[in-house]
This record gives sequence, C-alpha cells and structure tokens, in this order.
Amino acid sequence: MPFLSIIPYNFRNLSNEKIDVFAREVYFCGENGQGKSNILEALYYSAYASSFRTHNESEMVRNGESVMRINSMFKEENGNTHTTVITFQNGKKRIEKDGKMLQDRKEIVNTMPCVLYNHDDLDFAVGSPERRRFFIDQSLSMYDVMYIDEMRRYKRVLKSRNISLKENKYDLLDSYDIQLVQNGIEIQKKRKSAVFQFNQIFGKIYEQVTGIEGVTIRYYPSWKKNDDSGISSVDEILYQIKEKRQIEKAMCRTMTGPHVDRIVFIRNGAPFVPTASTGQRRLIALLLRTAQAVYYKQVTGRRPVLLMDDVLLELDPDKREKVTSLLPEYDQLFCTFLPGEPYERYRHEGTKIYSIEKGTWKEKT
Repeated sequence: MPFLSIIPYNFRNLSNEKIDVFAREVYFCGENGQGKSNILEALYYSAYASSFRTHNESEMVRNGESVMRINSMFKEENGNTHTTVITFQNGKKRIEKDGKMLQDRKEIVNTMPCVLYNHDDLDFAVGSPERRRFFIDQSLSMYDVMYIDEMRRYKRVLKSRNISLKENKYDLLDSYDIQLVQNGIEIQKKRKSAVFQFNQIFGKIYEQVTGIEGVTIRYYPSWKKNDDSGISSVDEILYQIKEKRQIEKAMCRTMTGPHVDRIVFIRNGAPFVPTASTGQRRLIALLLRTAQAVYYKQVTGRRPVLLMDDVLLELDPDKREKVTSLLPEYDQLFCTFLPGEPYERYRHEGTKIYSIEKGTWKEKT
C-alpha cells in the first residue's frame, strides 16, 4: 500500500497537524477557501520545492510568521521510501532529502513524481506559445536532469546574447552563437522526441472522450531545414542565425532558437484550437495532463502521483466519467471537490474522503 505523510508548518492557513494517508485514492471535500487547494499545493511543494500557484514563496508563509516548513515521507507501492524537509525562512530555501542537504532543486524532482491538473492548464490550449513550450519542458524535466541543465545553460547564454545586442557589443555574438546552438539543438531534439511520443498517446485519449478523431500535436522548431524535414545541423543553424543578425541588431533581441519554437494542435491539416468549443479546449488541457502521466510512466517505469484540483467541476457527468475512467496508472490520487459534487460516483473501495474546514481535515466515515 502506498503511503504519504506530510507535516505542514505555518503553510498558508493549514493546521500544523500531521496528515497520514494510507490509501491509493484520497478526496478532499469542502467549500471554497477552506484549504483544499492549499493541501495539494503542500504536496506539490514537497515534490518539486516550488509552488504551482505563486513564484513568491513568502506568500506561502502564514501571516505573522517568519518561517514555513513542509516535512514529508513518501513510500511507493514498490517499497521505496524517501523523506524530505523543505524550509523557507528569511527569503531563503533549504532542501533536505533522506537526511542530506541538497545544493540544487533539481536533485529533488525524482523523489515524488507529481502530475498536477488545475484550471491554469487551459493556457496550454489557448495561452501564449510560451505556455505550450513550458508544458513540454516540464514533461521532460520530470525525469531528465540533463534537460534541466541544458535549459539553464541555454537561458544564461540567451540572456547574455540579448544584453550584447542591446549594448551594441556585437564582437561577442559569434561566441554566444556557438554556445546557443550547442545547447539549443539538444533541447529541440528532446522536444521533438517528446512531442512524437505524446502524439501516440494524446490523440487516442482525446478521441475516446470527445469522439473527435485526428487531433495531433505539431512541433515547429524555429531552427529547421528549408524543406521542413527536421532539425538542422549546427553549421546550418549558425548560418540561419547570421542571416537574422541585422534584424536582431535593430530589435535588440535574439529572434531564433528554442525560446520561440511553436507547438500547435492540428486537425485535418489546420489549427484546431481556434475553431474548437470552450469545452473542447478545456478537454485538451485536461487530457494533456493525462498524456503527461502516461508518458512519464512509459519513460521511467514509475507510476506518478496525481493531483486534481477541482478540474472535473466544469465537465458534464458523461465527460467526467470518461475522463476518470481513462486516468493512467498512478501510485496515489488526490482530488478536491465541492460538497455538492457527486464524488461518490468516482470513488473506489478503499478511497478515503476528508472534510476540509478552516485549514483542518477530518476523515469522513
């Protein structure tokens, strides 16, 4: 039996009470503003040492307090057990895993693999190209530490190159171009492979839920061959960059590279999202997360922990049942519901239900 234990300390409005969960499925039920999403945020923070709701970690510290901490213990069904302690105090974060101090947040990402479903996921369908790139980058970063390093190096070089363009230090561009391409080409190769694998998963799931066939994800790298056959070689990319140099000098920014790649949903050779209904767009976002969980399981062999934050609320009963029936293999599942939602229809034998009120929780019998 999988097991998760967390102790939130001064985390938002949550009680400092220990939560022990010996269950594969857990439902948190309560009115809005009582702390349901805060519990999922605490779980997510234990997994990645970052929040899905804010980039300003001081916002997670309870009002009037100066320190916040999350202690967790996660035991997978295969018996592997890990403990983490994440402390935020005076603007600084400290991360411990299995009693060892970590120097880099990337060292914690494989501890408790979480896939989060929440309302902001709609951005993956209708938001900026940056949000769709973020989704693919996040999917890769969940298991590939090298990818995290490649993204960091690329962003550092990109920032330095943009500064050189703004300050007219053009003599540095050739050196930056080589570094940009060396890191960027690896990012594009991995994104291309990930999108290919996602297409083996996403289209089938989307058709099963909506009845709409032929929806695929198309990746358009900004560095590409003239015949659109794939990603270019280093020399070809360097030539493409030099062709843009005069425009870049005028615009004072780098115009090509992974930071401007495009990811588009296609059906019958045309963009799908502009003509899709609101419900169809919502399902794109929801089922992308399911595809992400399936992809993670296929690549790593590990089952993720699923966190679902009120995402079934806007679906009709038929779609809800289809979505829940198609959930991938998971180690544990945590869902939030409002009191009036028919969560009894989705529960299984052994599902635990907790009532959440004013940051405290009580198991319902």
